[in-house]
Amino acid sequence: MNLVIAIHRRALSLWASLAGIGIVVLASWSGPSIAAARQNFMLINATGYTISEVYVSPSKTADWEEDVLGLDVLADGERTEIRFSRSENSCLWDLKVAYDDGESAEWVAIDLCEVSVVAITYDDRTGETSATVE
Repeated sequence: MNLVIAIHRRALSLWASLAGIGIVVLASWSGPSIAAARQNFMLINATGYTISEVYVSPSKTADWEEDVLGLDVLADGERTEIRFSRSENSCLWDLKVAYDDGESAEWVAIDLCEVSVVAITYDDRTGETSATVE
């Protein structure tokens, strides 16, 4: 299933919390894990910019918490796997990325139980950041 969601880089939306959900980001992906949580997904940066922060929070919460990249960044053309605790049950998640220039983009209610890849692109002509999910 492919779905394209487009927004402007400066769009505002629902904030969500990461507290206690056990998300782990891996710098490289070596294939699916036998014991993988069903919300795990590959994040691909095809924006032309460096992503300095990534936030993934349940849609039902009201605040963003910590950056799941930690001290790392996701350069253009790079990918990383976002992993969840196997005990996590929520399927609908919000995603926020922040670029090294301070701009950000957000998406709400992504069904991570049905998605395995989120590819983020940016169109310089329109100023839109898009997330294509598979």
